[in-house]
Amino acid sequence: MSQFRVFVKFSILFVNFIVVVSFLSCSSKQSSDSNEGQSWEPNRAYSWGQVVLEATANDTEKFSPRPSVTSRILGLIATGMYDAWTRFDDVHVPVYLTDVPRVENSSRTLANKEIAISYAAYRTAMEYFFSDSLLLTEYMMGLGLDPMDHSLDPTTAVGIGNLAARAIIETRKNDGSNHYGEMDSQGKRYSDYIDYQPVNDPYNNVDINRWQPKLFDDGKGGKYAPRCLTPYWQEVAPLLLDSASQFRSPPPPLYGSAQLAEEIAEVVELQAHLTPEQIALVEFMRDGPKSVQQAGHWWQFAQVVSERDQHTLDEDVVMYFLVQAVAMDAFVACWDTKMHYDYARPQPLIHKMYEGKTIVGWKGPNQGFGEIDGSEWIPYSPLNFTCPPFPAYVSGHSTVSGGCAEILRLFKGDDYFGYSVRKVPGLLTEPESVWDTVTIEMPTFTETAEMAGISRVLGGYHIQVDNVEGLKMGRNIATFVWEKYQGMKELEGDKSAE
Repeated sequence: MSQFRVFVKFSILFVNFIVVVSFLSCSSKQSSDSNEGQSWEPNRAYSWGQVVLEATANDTEKFSPRPSVTSRILGLIATGMYDAWTRFDDVHVPVYLTDVPRVENSSRTLANKEIAISYAAYRTAMEYFFSDSLLLTEYMMGLGLDPMDHSLDPTTAVGIGNLAARAIIETRKNDGSNHYGEMDSQGKRYSDYIDYQPVNDPYNNVDINRWQPKLFDDGKGGKYAPRCLTPYWQEVAPLLLDSASQFRSPPPPLYGSAQLAEEIAEVVELQAHLTPEQIALVEFMRDGPKSVQQAGHWWQFAQVVSERDQHTLDEDVVMYFLVQAVAMDAFVACWDTKMHYDYARPQPLIHKMYEGKTIVGWKGPNQGFGEIDGSEWIPYSPLNFTCPPFPAYVSGHSTVSGGCAEILRLFKGDDYFGYSVRKVPGLLTEPESVWDTVTIEMPTFTETAEMAGISRVLGGYHIQVDNVEGLKMGRNIATFVWEKYQGMKELEGDKSAE
């Protein structure tokens, strides 16, 4: 019991300390000073990351947020680049690209690596971001590469890139994601082929411990309740994990328990005293319009590291692969726990526990905070996206952030991040409100993950157990992926080139 209260108090103190206006100027200067006088041009992997993230944002605008789907797409694109690149390296072993030997030493040039990863990225992105073919094709042509070159010659950079993409596309075709709609009688992509039916509906909560769909504003004066997002995602084959349930979390606290009562009370108390700095954190980690979702957010963070440390193509290919492998598998594992327990979000629990009681809460866009009946409590969120449409436990933000932060720490051999962003609090939730700009400081990878996790509690989407267990799961996944990656190396030297 007390460990959750201590964790919350520490987290709030930490957020209030970290989200300040001036601290990062020192850490940013430290990073820039270390590279003073050096010039750096983005490498080809970094540039492809920019294009892929733009396609991700476009995908969100077209199809609404679907973080589980996005994590798979980004994971497979990053794996495509990695697999192609391994054929130009001495030790790294590909995930899916089999029966293609390493190229001769004389062919292991930067130009050939750029060509190989470009074709791998282009083909996989075209397969999964099918609605953004113009963006991808124009970028390819801008590189001076022929999008129509489908060579499968394993001795050339073009052929290796195409073969890497083909291996991924063919191997993952029936991986449980339902990307092609092959598991749906109507051929609808990413449709629910397990026919999940929540025990509660938006108007009747028959089991308070279970997930209840919530009503969203439709922008036309009406309301609708989204169906559970990809409730089958635990059936998707992981990339590197042994199974979806490998790190399944223990059961969450149930209604009537002292732990749940305390954690729900903490969510109410947190919202009642939200500061502008905390609101900015909630919105930044929520990742608003043109969102790249959690997997994309951590790809962005990885790019910050690349620019900070002036990475080579080799370094970025490996880093992006590791970060996105963790993010992809984190969503599969997270969904296993989510759907196994089918756990409630804070909002209906608060309604039941505080109905008829006067509490302080958010009254809605541009109405501020004040006294409300407990039955009227809502998360600090736009009314057209009241709450993520799937069970709460464990937090996806916490799982992915805990994992990606840990894999970055392991990859860099250092926890230092030193990144900051300036935000106007409330801009994404109640744009008519006027707040002073604040700076969100992210000094380390670990602290950034904890900030992402606590932001979901501050926003009212999760209770602390969702966050704590999510962070733990993510870190376990990262440790496993890192150890598996260490085993994906074999020193061949010139053996394959003889």
